[in-house]
Amino acid sequence: MAGSSVTPTPLLKDELDIVIPTIRNLDFLEMWRPFFQPYHLIIVQDGDPSKIINVPEGFDYELYNRNDINRILGPKASCISFKDSACRCFGYMVSKKKYIYTIDDDCFVAKDPSGKDINALEQHIKNLLCPSTPHFFNTLYDPYREGADFVRGYPFSMREGAATAVSHGLWLNIPDYDAPTQLVKPRERNTRYVDAVMTIPKGTLFPMCGMNLAFDRELIGPAMYFGLMGDGQPIGRYDDMWAGWCIKVICDHLGLGVKTGLPYIWHSKASNPFVNLKKEYKGIYWQEEIIPFFQSATLPKDCTSVQQCYLELSKQVKEKLSTIDPYFTKLADAMVTWIEAWDELNPTGEGLAKPSISNGPGK
Repeated sequence: MAGSSVTPTPLLKDELDIVIPTIRNLDFLEMWRPFFQPYHLIIVQDGDPSKIINVPEGFDYELYNRNDINRILGPKASCISFKDSACRCFGYMVSKKKYIYTIDDDCFVAKDPSGKDINALEQHIKNLLCPSTPHFFNTLYDPYREGADFVRGYPFSMREGAATAVSHGLWLNIPDYDAPTQLVKPRERNTRYVDAVMTIPKGTLFPMCGMNLAFDRELIGPAMYFGLMGDGQPIGRYDDMWAGWCIKVICDHLGLGVKTGLPYIWHSKASNPFVNLKKEYKGIYWQEEIIPFFQSATLPKDCTSVQQCYLELSKQVKEKLSTIDPYFTKLADAMVTWIEAWDELNPTGEGLAKPSISNGPGK
């Protein structure tokens, strides 16, 4: 009997795409084979499009390089970053599935404290398929999880929760630090496994990391734009954080939930802190003004779709952040181009879904 080696029945096999940005051969997929092989992969090749990317046999995938992006989007390809992992969001746009899981190619299978391999994708799916609690914090974290519940004092009228749009996973080994922290703590490793999933409260921003992330494409997909980063841009390594700030403001407005915590992946290697500092240094200054902008951003009630919300946010970015640097005018224009390209490739109204779960009393 090979009880422990039986391949688990994959959840949402035909409803989820795995998006991977890369510049190298995808040998890392071998360790993910038990968990990823049943699913369709969308590989977004960054850098030199003439380079051949090898994918292990047995995976169902489509691969797009820069030539493909230019061919499919035409002039609107200008909104997709080059020489930066932000190019992954092109995969979100061309997917036709309801759910997306995106992972970096230096992220390996982690083990839980008992030594068992963690099926990160399965945990993300569980996070997305059960409600969130953005309007009232539960001190036992996720109340819908087996072995937990709503604590005494939690309003019964709010226990139905809100639809979950985003599941933000974490990392063991190399933490996702900025360059100054990397330089101060070059040997620090994250060894703490915290067995918890929690909803990020309404009105609270967070630094979203794109290396282990899942989301409901129909609920929030058009807002998952990773901005203009990399080649020809004055900033890098803020792609996922920009998307995180945008999606959080929009999720709060639409009454959707964002979860963080489990699952963990094993982040295998640290990027060069000196290279990172060069990419980040403007962002480190700029974020001191960007964060208050997003904290105070409000969207009008007549913005009822993600696209409407995102276009409104782009106007506010141009109006209020362009004084920091002309880059933000360019970024605001790219946000509009992104939505135009999204709607061209998704003409049936994908991404316009409304939350189907109650947003709490009086909503």
